[in-house]
Amino acid sequence: MKDSNEQIPEELADEVLEVASRLYQETQSSYSLNQLEQAGSEVSIPPEFIQKAIAQVEARQKQAAIAKQEKDQRKVALTYGGIAVGVMVLLWGIFTYNGMAERQQQAEAAWAQVENQLQRRADLIPNLLAVTQAQAQQEQEIVRLLTQSREQYLQANSQQEKMAATTEMNRAIGQFNQWVISQPELGSSRVFIGLQDELAGTENRIATERLRYNRAIQQYNQFVGRFPNSILAEIGGFQAKPYFQAENTELPRIE
Repeated sequence: MKDSNEQIPEELADEVLEVASRLYQETQSSYSLNQLEQAGSEVSIPPEFIQKAIAQVEARQKQAAIAKQEKDQRKVALTYGGIAVGVMVLLWGIFTYNGMAERQQQAEAAWAQVENQLQRRADLIPNLLAVTQAQAQQEQEIVRLLTQSREQYLQANSQQEKMAATTEMNRAIGQFNQWVISQPELGSSRVFIGLQDELAGTENRIATERLRYNRAIQQYNQFVGRFPNSILAEIGGFQAKPYFQAENTELPRIE
């Protein structure tokens, strides 16, 4: 206990008096059991009802404390649950986005293989024209179609433009093959036969790469179109890609 003559600094005096006043009020605002029973007897309340009232009030306060604790626990659980759901959604978004990007790259790689074979076929057209130029003077329309379809393909920039140009090239080559059937002297040329075989081999490789491309596109389109992937696909700019539906370009054989 401090010495009663000890000097209290002035800057602490106000705070000491405030705390002392609060402690005194707390002692004055509480009652003993005897005081409550005495107060109850003044209004004709038996002591046992005072004790029951005290028990009920204490039980109610205890239940209120328990309810508050459970509410706080639920709030914490919801908070952690929300965080867990947010993390799961984030992880799903990352894996789904990466899956879309991976399948898109696979489709683009497959198209690159198709494009390589299409370019190879386009490069064969000048050789075909060089061999057949002498015999094809009366068929300038066929020469024009072959040349024009090749130029259209070489000038195409987008995938859609290349597909459209490929369709025109298929038609030009088809007409050329029909004309070759009526030119037996051309069909007996070893150089031409070699070019014809090389062109046929290129067509087979195009068909193979086109099939691989369409499979890659099918996997990509299914993954992008599947819910809820479609929501993220729309946000990320992933759109369904067209299949490469080529016409029948089977080359007739020269007998």
